[in-house]
Amino acid sequence: MTADIHSLVGAYVLDAVDDRERAAVDRHLRECDACRTEAAELREATARLADGAWSVPPPRLRDNVLAAVATTRQLPLEIPHRSRRPVRSRWVAAAAAVVAAVGAGTTVFVVQEQRVRTERTVAEAARAQEAQVRGILAAPDVVLRDQPLADGGKVTVAFSRLRDSGVIMMAADAAPADGRVFQLWTVRAGTPVSEQVLAVGQTTAVKVVAGMSSAAVVGVSVEPAGGSPAPTRLVADVKTV
Repeated sequence: MTADIHSLVGAYVLDAVDDRERAAVDRHLRECDACRTEAAELREATARLADGAWSVPPPRLRDNVLAAVATTRQLPLEIPHRSRRPVRSRWVAAAAAVVAAVGAGTTVFVVQEQRVRTERTVAEAARAQEAQVRGILAAPDVVLRDQPLADGGKVTVAFSRLRDSGVIMMAADAAPADGRVFQLWTVRAGTPVSEQVLAVGQTTAVKVVAGMSSAAVVGVSVEPAGGSPAPTRLVADVKTV
């Protein structure tokens, strides 16, 4: 199986995949123990997030606590006269081990909770963007314009003046060389405005742009990693007026 299947497990648990992706993940889970375990843990974490509180101790917490107690160095049981301080110290050490184990279990849960929250946020953002793109493409006055990229590939611009918004869709044949990146632009009142800087190696983008009626040009340039304040090498220049 490819890494893409593994990366879909989080979205699968959050029901943020289409039918074909769900079928592919279902098949994969029958074959991959690691992904089955991850999916089960994510389902449990998601259920707890829905409840708004952690009401059950983390799995394996008892074993972790007992293991921590067993490996914690104890003070010798030398009890001078009637003093019970060494015994008390032993239980203090054991209690400290328990606290450390509980803290470790809590850390695991916090990390897992944050991972689920992050994946849920990404899925919600993807759904919101998809709804925006569908709305623009369904607008009665939508205009579609496209142009090939200088180094292979195509950029398509769809915009609606009624919605005063548009979407830039780019698919390049290859990523820029030497660690450089693609950067998306609009030109408004003669001034280039950066709309998105792609990551190193990224070759596709879908960017919703608000206020599209004020943009006369949509451009794609190749820039150093992190982008530039102004385009230096344009590889596409799409007129929108």
